[in-house]
Order: sequence, then C-alpha cells, then structure tokens
Amino acid sequence: MATKISMEALSPTMEEGKLVKWLKNEGDAVKTGEPVGEVETDKAIMELVARGDGVLRKRMINEGDAVPVGTLVGIIGTADENIDALVGGAGAAPAAAAPAPAASAPAAAPAAGTPQQSTDSSKNDAGASAGTPAPAQASAPSATPAATAPPAAASATGPTRSSPLARRMASEKGVELASVQGSGPNGRIIKRDIEAAATASPQGGAVGAPQSSPTVRPSDRPTDFKDVPLTQIRKIIAKRLGESIGPIPTFYLTVELDLTRVMEMRAAMADLGADFKVSVNDVLLKAIAVALSQHPEVNAHWGGDHIRYHNRVHLGMAVATDDGLIVPVIWDADKKRMSEISKEAKELAKRARERKLKPEEFTGSTFSVSNLGMFGIDSFTAIINPPEAAIIAIGTGEEKVVVVDGEQVVRQRVKLTMSCDHRIIDGAVGAKFLQTLRRLVENPLMLVY
Repeated sequence: MATKISMEALSPTMEEGKLVKWLKNEGDAVKTGEPVGEVETDKAIMELVARGDGVLRKRMINEGDAVPVGTLVGIIGTADENIDALVGGAGAAPAAAAPAPAASAPAAAPAAGTPQQSTDSSKNDAGASAGTPAPAQASAPSATPAATAPPAAASATGPTRSSPLARRMASEKGVELASVQGSGPNGRIIKRDIEAAATASPQGGAVGAPQSSPTVRPSDRPTDFKDVPLTQIRKIIAKRLGESIGPIPTFYLTVELDLTRVMEMRAAMADLGADFKVSVNDVLLKAIAVALSQHPEVNAHWGGDHIRYHNRVHLGMAVATDDGLIVPVIWDADKKRMSEISKEAKELAKRARERKLKPEEFTGSTFSVSNLGMFGIDSFTAIINPPEAAIIAIGTGEEKVVVVDGEQVVRQRVKLTMSCDHRIIDGAVGAKFLQTLRRLVENPLMLVY
C-alpha cells in the first residue's frame, strides 16, 4: 500500500517548511526511517524521513518550495502500484487553470504603465484571490474583456489555490493570481509561478490593469533594490518578537560589575591546562544560572492566567547566524561546572550556525542571555523571549578608572542590563536578583564550591 510523505512539524513552532534538497530521486528504493529530503524549519535544517518501505514514486514539490505543515510532498509505493488516487487532482491541474486565451493575456498589456497604479490594482486583485472569489460572470458585459477573462475562468473552476508566499509575492510584483497557471500540487500556485509571471510582465503590472502615461521615478528602477523572501527562521523571529516588545510591560535594570577577580581566576584555571580554560562569558553564564537557582521568582514564565516558577534552570543563549537569531539551551546550567558550560556553549553555537540543532536543543529555556560584548557594544537592552520573565544583555568588558578605598585604580568592568516583564517581576525583585549576581561575579570562587 502506498505511503504518503507529508511536510511534518519538525519543531514545536513550525507552521511551514521549505524543502532544501531531495535526497532521493523518483524510482529510488527507500526504507522506513531513511531520510528522503532536507527541510528548513524556523530553527534549523532537518531531515524528512520515510514512513514506509518501497520506491519513491512521486515527488510532489520541488527543491526551494515552501509549503504548510501537512502538505503532501511525496509518495512511496511499489514499482507497479497505481498511485493516481493519491496524486489526486494534480494531473487535472492544467485544465483547471486559466485556458489558453487567458494565458496569452500578458502579451496584450502595454509595454509601460504607472507603477503605483499597477501596484494598487494588483493588491486588490490578489486580495480577492486570497479571500472570497468573485462569482463567475461570463455573460456579463465588460468594458475590458481581456482584463476580466482570467478572473472569469478562475471562478468557473473554483477558488484560486496559492501558497501564502505566492500571494505575498503576487501583491508585491503586481501579478494577478487568476491569470497564473499553478505548477504545484493540485494546481497550487507557488513561488516559481509568480516569478515566471512577473518575468512575462516586464513592468511588474497586474495583467489587465488600467494603464496610463509612463512615469518612471529613480526609486522604481529594479536595479535600485533587491527583494529577498523571508527565511523560516526570520519569519518566526518577526512573529515571536512582535509578541514581546508591544504587549509586555518592560522595565530595565542596569548594573556595572567588577571583573578583576574573574580575570584572575581565569588566568589561574588556564594554568591548569586547556580543559580548564573558560571565557568571561562562560563565567557570567554560570553566575546567572546560580543566581536564578537562588531566585526562582525570576526563573519564571508568564502563562496568561498563571505564572509558572521553574525548579530547574535551563539557560538560553542567543546566537547570531547568517539567517537570524536562534537561542540554543544549556539544560540545568546551574548544576554544571564552568568547563562543562564552556564546552557545551561552544558546541551549541557551532551547531546553531550550521543549522543542525535538534528541537530539544533550542526549546525549553527558562531564562535567556544575549551577549554583544565581542562586537564592542558597551551596553544594550535585549527583547524578552516570551513567555520568559526576563533576559540579560551583556556588554563588552573594558578597563576603567574607578575609585577603590579612596584611590583611583584601573579595573576591568562590564555592564549588564536586565529587561524585566513587570507582570512577573517587580523592581525590587529584579534588583535583589542583580545583587546576588554581583556578589557571585565579584567573588567567583563561590561558583566553584
């Protein structure tokens, strides 16, 4: 019996996946659990595995296509098995799309038009296609038959099927969805269809849109900009952080800590051998984790109608990648030695940049830390990662002239800023936490007892 290969939710927050690469060709033998493709999720690039034995009979999407979770992407069966029922209406897709006369409509459009008018028209057309389609009016009189032919053809066969990315690109490029023939599963309009349609209409105007006298401004030249579709990770960053800075009532607490003893301890540990060598960031991660274990009121999550106080400390550390920010997690960080935290932090950061993290390695954090000190940033405020109660931003460590016992001395100092969710943490609670953190950092031997 044939087995479907569906786009699986490979991470807890995944809503859409992009097929990066097929690992099997049609006709190749596959076994249960064997990888058949690589998928870009909102956090990493992961393997899509077969859920049955047989032969890869059909690849339903192409490399580079992004489809919602649950979409059929391939079919596994025996070499002689009939899979027409699973393929479904995909074979009838060309007939369901716009007929030949409509396909030639782009050629009838004038060579130039007002870019702003074309864009506005395309937005209206794209919105109609994405929402409730207009009823067929094949017999109704029209002042512009060529312009209205594609919508009539589309309405005769049902709503226009298109991916969210395709609808957005259509709106941006001024392409009328009803005039596009989809090449995706079941005739679905996907990214490459919009790109092809935009190429066929050089001015980017909607097919059949009203044209007026040419008006070309410098900002309208396509060579002046480049549109890059959002990656899966950038989509989730935009969504999650949009849920943070607006709805969360945030206040900020900043402290400047003395790193003199931290630097002395690091030098002493380095003398013991490479296995004991740690960075300032490793020491700060350990100190923050220990402070959280002593202040469970800060190691908390907002639950809407409740506050969850965590008994374990799972420390998230923000890592910058080429595609955006990801937060791998050091589990039970307060119970680990600094050397263990150092090794784990390096390995997680490396795997994050390679997009090879497992779901359990980037979910479950109870508190997060962001460090921009390596870029020479003195101090900054970080955005809370919901539903966490707070996040600490670490600036650069630098030598400063300070007064100690009435005398001016040079000391290594660092600024830390904690962003706090006021629904969970009050000012005094945050201040007491930072007092504990100061005591641990300025007396680092407390971290190795």
